[in-house]
Amino acid sequence: MTKTISLSDEAYRVLHRHKLAGESFSDTVLRLAREGGKLSEVIGLYPELRGRTGLARMVRENRSRLDRRVATH
Repeated sequence: MTKTISLSDEAYRVLHRHKLAGESFSDTVLRLAREGGKLSEVIGLYPELRGRTGLARMVRENRSRLDRRVATH
């Protein structure tokens, strides 16, 4: 089963930079998720994201929504 998600242009560019040759975007997300890491570490890799205080808030809100959806199923 597949799900459709929306990404900002900036998020797409960041994900695309991490995508390896021959790898699907799903494979990329799974690989990066397995590698773990903290949001602060990711932001440190991308200086253009520094000072984007809304980013951490958006991640927390999306995580909370996802947790609620998972808990109800």
